[in-house]
Amino acid sequence: MGNLSEWVKPELLWFIVGLFLLLWEFVLPGLIIFFFGVGAWIVALLCLVSNPSLNIQLLVFILSSVILLVLLRRWVKAVFMGHAGSKQDLKQKRHEFIGKKAVVIKQISPDCEGKVEFHGTSWEAEADEVILEGTQVEIVGKESITFKVKPLERSES
Repeated sequence: MGNLSEWVKPELLWFIVGLFLLLWEFVLPGLIIFFFGVGAWIVALLCLVSNPSLNIQLLVFILSSVILLVLLRRWVKAVFMGHAGSKQDLKQKRHEFIGKKAVVIKQISPDCEGKVEFHGTSWEAEADEVILEGTQVEIVGKESITFKVKPLERSES
């Protein structure tokens, strides 16, 4: 049994706990457990370079996990979701659609979203008035994956 004591080292236990928590993040997405896994790895590194008491280990684990969670969650989530970039880039991407023309492929009304076709792709759309299928519209805004549209002005001849 002397061999077992070689494997039961705090740094190895914290590393395994951290690995388990990082893998558990795939089962329960939300990007919270991830930071506790990183916190466990920080404690594993601490145990590798020194011999802290269990109280210190737990304190470092909790503090590092919570601090990382509070400071980095939004940024890490943006990186994994593909939204990382400057706020200026996001503003430009949002405005690149405004003023462009689209065609209604499913009727839009103020209380029910419809669909428009824009550049060969179907998009959710909303409007302040009823717009029938086949009507050409102008994109006046975009929120997430939904366009805000208005019918094109028709010139009277």
